[in-house]
Amino acid sequence: MATCDRCGKQVGMPYRCRFCGGTYCEDHRLPENHECPGLDEWNDPAGVFGPEETGREEKSRVGRAVESVGATGGPLGYLRGNVAFLFLGLMVVTVGLQGVVSTLGLPVSAQNLFTLNTTNLLWVYPWFTSIFAHGGFAHLFFNGLVLYFFGPTVERRVGSGRFAALFLGAGALAGIAQVVTAAFLGQYTAVLGASGAIMAVMGVLTVLNPSLRVYIYFILPVPLWLFTLGFAAYSLFVTSVGGIGSGGVAQVAHLAGLAVGLLYGAYLKSQGERAPEELTLGGGGGPGGPGRGRI
Repeated sequence: MATCDRCGKQVGMPYRCRFCGGTYCEDHRLPENHECPGLDEWNDPAGVFGPEETGREEKSRVGRAVESVGATGGPLGYLRGNVAFLFLGLMVVTVGLQGVVSTLGLPVSAQNLFTLNTTNLLWVYPWFTSIFAHGGFAHLFFNGLVLYFFGPTVERRVGSGRFAALFLGAGALAGIAQVVTAAFLGQYTAVLGASGAIMAVMGVLTVLNPSLRVYIYFILPVPLWLFTLGFAAYSLFVTSVGGIGSGGVAQVAHLAGLAVGLLYGAYLKSQGERAPEELTLGGGGGPGGPGRGRI
Protein backbone atom coordinates (compact mmCIF):
# COMPACT_ATOMS: atom_id res chain seq x y z
CA MET A 1 0.00 0.00 0.00
CA ALA A 2 1.12 3.54 -0.75
CA THR A 3 -0.04 6.89 0.59
CA CYS A 4 -1.35 9.75 -1.52
CA ASP A 5 0.95 12.75 -1.02
CA ARG A 6 -2.03 15.12 -1.35
CA CYS A 7 -4.79 13.66 0.83
CA GLY A 8 -3.06 10.86 2.75
CA LYS A 9 -5.36 8.13 1.39
CA GLN A 10 -3.98 4.58 1.34
CA VAL A 11 -4.02 3.20 -2.22
CA GLY A 12 -3.06 -0.19 -3.61
CA MET A 13 -2.27 1.03 -7.12
CA PRO A 14 -0.84 4.56 -6.79
CA TYR A 15 -0.16 6.95 -9.63
CA ARG A 16 3.24 8.64 -9.89
CA CYS A 17 3.29 12.15 -11.34
CA ARG A 18 5.87 12.54 -14.10
CA PHE A 19 6.26 16.25 -13.38
CA CYS A 20 6.95 16.34 -9.62
CA GLY A 21 7.57 12.64 -8.88
CA GLY A 22 4.88 12.47 -6.17
CA THR A 23 2.58 9.53 -5.44
CA TYR A 24 -1.18 10.10 -5.66
CA CYS A 25 -4.56 8.39 -5.50
CA GLU A 26 -6.96 8.29 -8.44
CA ASP A 27 -8.66 11.52 -7.36
CA HIS A 28 -5.42 13.48 -7.27
CA ARG A 29 -3.41 11.79 -10.02
CA LEU A 30 -3.78 14.68 -12.51
CA PRO A 31 -1.25 17.52 -12.03
CA GLU A 32 -3.99 20.11 -11.74
CA ASN A 33 -5.65 18.08 -8.95
CA HIS A 34 -2.59 18.15 -6.69
CA GLU A 35 -1.36 21.65 -7.55
CA CYS A 36 1.74 20.18 -9.14
CA PRO A 37 4.72 22.59 -8.93
CA GLY A 38 6.45 20.70 -11.71
CA LEU A 39 3.57 21.48 -14.08
CA ASP A 40 3.83 25.17 -13.22
CA GLU A 41 7.49 25.17 -14.24
CA TRP A 42 7.16 22.96 -17.32
CA ASN A 43 7.89 24.76 -20.58
CA ASP A 44 8.47 28.00 -18.70
CA PRO A 45 10.08 30.24 -21.33
CA ALA A 46 11.67 32.37 -18.63
CA GLY A 47 13.79 29.46 -17.45
CA VAL A 48 14.23 27.50 -14.28
CA PHE A 49 14.23 30.46 -11.92
CA GLY A 50 12.23 33.06 -13.83
CA PRO A 51 8.52 33.94 -13.77
CA GLU A 52 6.15 32.54 -16.33
CA GLU A 53 5.97 34.57 -19.51
CA THR A 54 2.43 35.76 -20.15
CA GLY A 55 2.86 38.45 -22.82
CA ARG A 56 4.18 38.68 -26.35
CA GLU A 57 6.24 41.84 -25.98
CA GLU A 58 9.25 42.12 -28.21
CA LYS A 59 12.51 40.97 -26.60
CA SER A 60 15.99 42.12 -27.36
CA ARG A 61 18.41 39.61 -28.86
CA VAL A 62 20.31 39.48 -25.56
CA GLY A 63 17.08 39.00 -23.59
CA ARG A 64 15.96 36.11 -25.79
CA ALA A 65 19.40 34.50 -25.50
CA VAL A 66 19.36 34.74 -21.70
CA GLU A 67 15.88 33.21 -21.50
CA SER A 68 16.80 30.33 -23.81
CA VAL A 69 19.67 29.27 -21.56
CA GLY A 70 17.37 28.26 -18.70
CA ALA A 71 14.33 27.25 -20.75
CA THR A 72 13.27 23.63 -21.20
CA GLY A 73 15.84 22.02 -23.49
CA GLY A 74 18.35 24.81 -22.86
CA PRO A 75 21.86 24.35 -21.45
CA LEU A 76 20.61 24.89 -17.88
CA GLY A 77 17.33 23.04 -18.33
CA TYR A 78 18.73 20.09 -16.37
CA LEU A 79 18.59 22.23 -13.21
CA ARG A 80 14.83 21.87 -13.16
CA GLY A 81 14.20 19.59 -10.19
CA ASN A 82 17.92 19.02 -9.53
CA VAL A 83 19.03 22.11 -7.60
CA ALA A 84 19.49 20.15 -4.36
CA PHE A 85 21.96 17.86 -6.13
CA LEU A 86 23.63 20.86 -7.78
CA PHE A 87 24.21 22.40 -4.35
CA LEU A 88 25.56 19.09 -3.09
CA GLY A 89 28.04 19.05 -5.95
CA LEU A 90 29.04 22.64 -5.27
CA MET A 91 29.77 21.70 -1.66
CA VAL A 92 32.19 19.01 -2.83
CA VAL A 93 33.86 21.33 -5.36
CA THR A 94 34.21 24.14 -2.81
CA VAL A 95 35.92 21.87 -0.30
CA GLY A 96 38.40 20.97 -3.04
CA LEU A 97 38.99 24.66 -3.78
CA GLN A 98 39.63 25.29 -0.09
CA GLY A 99 42.55 22.90 -0.26
CA VAL A 100 43.90 24.50 -3.45
CA VAL A 101 43.73 28.05 -2.06
CA SER A 102 45.39 27.00 1.19
CA THR A 103 48.19 25.27 -0.72
CA LEU A 104 48.89 28.06 -3.23
CA GLY A 105 48.96 30.86 -0.67
CA LEU A 106 46.92 33.33 -2.76
CA PRO A 107 46.64 37.02 -1.78
CA VAL A 108 43.09 36.46 -0.51
CA SER A 109 43.28 34.18 2.52
CA ALA A 110 41.17 31.05 2.71
CA GLN A 111 39.77 32.41 5.98
CA ASN A 112 38.23 35.45 4.27
CA LEU A 113 37.34 33.66 1.05
CA PHE A 114 35.51 30.66 2.47
CA THR A 115 34.29 31.73 5.91
CA LEU A 116 31.91 34.42 7.07
CA ASN A 117 33.69 36.14 9.93
CA THR A 118 33.74 39.25 12.07
CA THR A 119 36.07 41.14 9.71
CA ASN A 120 34.40 40.37 6.34
CA LEU A 121 30.71 40.53 7.29
CA LEU A 122 30.02 43.39 4.83
CA TRP A 123 31.81 41.79 1.86
CA VAL A 124 28.60 39.99 0.79
CA TYR A 125 30.16 37.13 -1.21
CA PRO A 126 31.26 35.24 1.95
CA TRP A 127 27.58 35.09 2.89
CA PHE A 128 27.29 32.44 0.18
CA THR A 129 30.77 30.94 -0.23
CA SER A 130 30.67 30.07 3.48
CA ILE A 131 27.54 27.96 2.88
CA PHE A 132 29.35 25.58 0.53
CA ALA A 133 32.71 25.54 2.34
CA HIS A 134 33.23 22.94 5.09
CA GLY A 135 35.76 22.13 7.77
CA GLY A 136 36.78 18.68 6.60
CA PHE A 137 35.40 15.43 5.20
CA ALA A 138 33.23 14.52 8.19
CA HIS A 139 31.62 17.96 8.22
CA LEU A 140 30.92 17.72 4.48
CA PHE A 141 29.69 14.12 4.70
CA PHE A 142 27.05 14.68 7.38
CA ASN A 143 25.76 17.90 5.84
CA GLY A 144 25.71 16.31 2.39
CA LEU A 145 23.90 13.24 3.67
CA VAL A 146 21.07 15.28 5.18
CA LEU A 147 20.81 17.48 2.07
CA TYR A 148 20.65 14.36 -0.12
CA PHE A 149 17.59 13.02 1.73
CA PHE A 150 15.75 16.20 2.68
CA GLY A 151 16.58 18.55 -0.20
CA PRO A 152 14.88 16.87 -3.19
CA THR A 153 11.69 16.32 -1.17
CA VAL A 154 11.32 20.02 -0.44
CA GLU A 155 12.41 21.01 -3.94
CA ARG A 156 9.67 18.89 -5.50
CA ARG A 157 7.08 20.67 -3.37
CA VAL A 158 8.17 24.29 -3.78
CA GLY A 159 9.93 24.27 -7.15
CA SER A 160 13.59 24.72 -7.99
CA GLY A 161 13.63 28.51 -7.86
CA ARG A 162 12.01 28.81 -4.44
CA PHE A 163 14.15 25.97 -3.09
CA ALA A 164 17.32 27.77 -4.22
CA ALA A 165 16.10 30.99 -2.60
CA LEU A 166 15.29 29.15 0.64
CA PHE A 167 18.64 27.36 0.79
CA LEU A 168 20.80 30.36 -0.05
CA GLY A 169 18.73 32.88 1.90
CA ALA A 170 18.51 30.76 5.05
CA GLY A 171 22.19 29.81 4.83
CA ALA A 172 23.26 33.44 4.56
CA LEU A 173 20.94 34.61 7.35
CA ALA A 174 22.12 31.80 9.62
CA GLY A 175 25.77 32.76 9.18
CA ILE A 176 25.03 36.45 9.63
CA ALA A 177 23.06 35.72 12.82
CA GLN A 178 26.03 33.85 14.29
CA VAL A 179 28.58 36.56 13.42
CA VAL A 180 26.38 39.46 14.53
CA THR A 181 25.61 37.74 17.85
CA ALA A 182 29.32 37.12 18.44
CA ALA A 183 30.14 40.75 17.60
CA PHE A 184 27.48 41.93 20.05
CA LEU A 185 29.16 39.82 22.74
CA GLY A 186 32.56 41.23 21.80
CA GLN A 187 33.81 37.95 20.32
CA TYR A 188 35.56 37.11 17.05
CA THR A 189 34.03 34.23 15.12
CA ALA A 190 34.29 32.59 11.70
CA VAL A 191 31.62 30.23 10.40
CA LEU A 192 31.34 27.88 7.44
CA GLY A 193 29.07 25.03 6.41
CA ALA A 194 25.60 24.37 5.03
CA SER A 195 23.89 23.34 8.27
CA GLY A 196 21.98 26.62 8.65
CA ALA A 197 20.48 26.12 5.19
CA ILE A 198 19.83 22.43 5.85
CA MET A 199 18.12 23.20 9.15
CA ALA A 200 15.79 25.49 7.19
CA VAL A 201 14.94 22.61 4.85
CA MET A 202 14.31 20.37 7.84
CA GLY A 203 12.14 23.05 9.42
CA VAL A 204 9.96 23.19 6.31
CA LEU A 205 9.39 19.43 6.39
CA THR A 206 8.71 19.49 10.13
CA VAL A 207 5.81 21.90 9.65
CA LEU A 208 4.45 20.18 6.52
CA ASN A 209 4.40 16.74 8.11
CA PRO A 210 5.51 16.55 11.76
CA SER A 211 4.81 12.81 11.93
CA LEU A 212 7.18 12.06 9.06
CA ARG A 213 9.40 9.14 10.09
CA VAL A 214 13.17 9.57 9.90
CA TYR A 215 15.65 6.81 10.64
CA ILE A 216 18.62 7.95 12.71
CA TYR A 217 21.68 5.88 11.81
CA PHE A 218 19.28 4.08 9.40
CA ILE A 219 17.97 2.10 12.41
CA LEU A 220 16.11 4.16 15.00
CA PRO A 221 12.74 5.50 13.73
CA VAL A 222 11.53 8.77 15.24
CA PRO A 223 8.88 11.29 14.13
CA LEU A 224 10.40 14.36 12.53
CA TRP A 225 8.84 16.74 15.07
CA LEU A 226 10.66 14.92 17.88
CA PHE A 227 13.95 14.92 15.97
CA THR A 228 13.64 18.66 15.32
CA LEU A 229 12.54 19.45 18.87
CA GLY A 230 15.42 17.43 20.29
CA PHE A 231 17.92 19.17 18.05
CA ALA A 232 16.60 22.63 18.97
CA ALA A 233 16.56 21.78 22.69
CA TYR A 234 20.13 20.49 22.50
CA SER A 235 21.34 23.64 20.72
CA LEU A 236 19.63 25.88 23.27
CA PHE A 237 21.06 23.88 26.16
CA VAL A 238 24.67 23.85 25.01
CA THR A 239 24.41 27.54 24.11
CA SER A 240 23.22 28.41 27.60
CA VAL A 241 25.97 26.31 29.18
CA GLY A 242 28.96 26.84 26.90
CA GLY A 243 28.14 29.86 24.74
CA ILE A 244 27.10 30.46 21.14
CA GLY A 245 30.04 28.46 19.75
CA SER A 246 29.86 25.61 22.24
CA GLY A 247 31.46 22.42 21.00
CA GLY A 248 32.97 24.28 18.06
CA VAL A 249 29.52 24.46 16.43
CA ALA A 250 27.71 27.66 15.40
CA GLN A 251 24.66 27.06 17.56
CA VAL A 252 22.97 30.40 16.81
CA ALA A 253 23.28 29.71 13.07
CA HIS A 254 21.55 26.34 13.49
CA LEU A 255 18.67 27.90 15.40
CA ALA A 256 18.36 30.81 12.96
CA GLY A 257 18.21 28.46 9.98
CA LEU A 258 15.60 26.32 11.70
CA ALA A 259 13.50 29.39 12.50
CA VAL A 260 13.53 30.45 8.83
CA GLY A 261 12.44 26.95 7.77
CA LEU A 262 9.64 26.77 10.32
CA LEU A 263 8.27 30.14 9.22
CA TYR A 264 8.41 29.22 5.53
CA GLY A 265 6.91 25.82 6.27
CA ALA A 266 4.00 27.52 8.06
CA TYR A 267 3.42 29.61 4.96
CA LEU A 268 3.48 26.57 2.69
CA LYS A 269 1.10 24.69 4.96
CA SER A 270 -1.34 27.59 4.79
CA GLN A 271 -1.27 27.04 1.02
CA GLY A 272 -2.23 23.37 1.38
CA GLU A 273 1.19 21.77 0.85
CA ARG A 274 2.03 18.32 2.29
CA ALA A 275 5.15 16.13 2.39
CA PRO A 276 5.63 12.35 1.90
CA GLU A 277 5.02 9.96 4.78
CA GLU A 278 8.50 8.46 5.20
CA LEU A 279 12.11 9.45 4.84
CA THR A 280 15.40 7.73 5.63
CA LEU A 281 18.10 9.79 7.28
CA GLY A 282 21.53 8.79 8.56
CA GLY A 283 24.07 10.95 10.30
CA GLY A 284 25.72 11.75 13.58
CA GLY A 285 25.89 14.63 15.99
CA GLY A 286 23.13 16.52 14.18
CA PRO A 287 23.53 18.34 10.86
CA GLY A 288 26.91 20.02 10.68
CA GLY A 289 28.76 17.68 12.99
CA PRO A 290 31.64 18.79 15.22
CA GLY A 291 34.14 21.50 14.44
CA ARG A 292 34.91 25.09 15.39
CA GLY A 293 32.56 27.54 13.80
CA ARG A 294 30.95 24.92 11.60
CA ILE A 295 27.30 25.16 10.68
